[in-house]
Amino acid sequence: MVDTKEFIETTMVEIKEIVGNDKVISACSGGVDSMTATYLVHKAVGDNLIAVFINDGLRREGEPEFVVENLRKWGINTRSIDAKKEFFQIFKGKIDAEEKRKAFRDKFYKIFGKVAKEENVKIIVQGTIKADILETVQGIKSQHNVLEQIGIDPQTYGYSIIEPLKELFKPGVRKVARELGLPKEISERMPFPGPALSLRVLGEVTPEKIAIVRKATQIVEKETLSLGTFQNFAVLHNDKATGIKNGKRVYGNIITIRVVVSEDAVTAKAKEIPYETLFKIANRITKELPTVVRCLYDITDKPPATIEFE
Repeated sequence: MVDTKEFIETTMVEIKEIVGNDKVISACSGGVDSMTATYLVHKAVGDNLIAVFINDGLRREGEPEFVVENLRKWGINTRSIDAKKEFFQIFKGKIDAEEKRKAFRDKFYKIFGKVAKEENVKIIVQGTIKADILETVQGIKSQHNVLEQIGIDPQTYGYSIIEPLKELFKPGVRKVARELGLPKEISERMPFPGPALSLRVLGEVTPEKIAIVRKATQIVEKETLSLGTFQNFAVLHNDKATGIKNGKRVYGNIITIRVVVSEDAVTAKAKEIPYETLFKIANRITKELPTVVRCLYDITDKPPATIEFE
């Protein structure tokens, strides 16, 4: 990677040349990639930027408030759109992971197309990074924020796209975030997929299942915070298993815990963590989530597995 300061200066000049005096929208989900891209473009074009957060109902606990509060604190014009019903509608009857990813992508871009029309904007910024492009182009899995690289013309949705971070892997993005002076809760934020918790529900995605995996993820992230790992989360299985709650047989949910070490998300190693930590996580999840009867730990590296399950 080139010098971080040089990258920022060069990218800002390129953004100014593309945008000119026009308005531009930034698709901001709250992850380090989209927040860094948004802040970088804001430095380049100022009030001509409108940051848009789509509340799809699939975010982590407290994430919608966290994102909007930070964007507004930075002086960025921000719109928050409640699209929970629309997104849960698209998942009805869908089981296949790729089918769910593509349905999310289509809805995501259609909503931004509507916003772009309302704001009379022809350009949208997104925080696509190199790992997103590689995995999509190689056919490993479709990242929702990759279009042109697989032959989809963004003009289909009514706008063109700027991807200022597309040549960087995650470590490079973090360097840019730090150089821009973003707080640690942004620059060091744990990776989180664009389609969010929908990728951590195996089978059909419903509000009820998302609520379970949201709480389980909150527990996993809190109990593994000190490990300094790349990504820590919970996955809700489609299948169920027999358990015992309050002295009675229960046919309940299964949660898998996933903790990995990685530099760039292209490869990853499952983390060997203390049994006491795993036991505490499993104990909390099964006690605080009445429908969950079993917790498993995934020890598979990437490859052969991917980091996410879906």
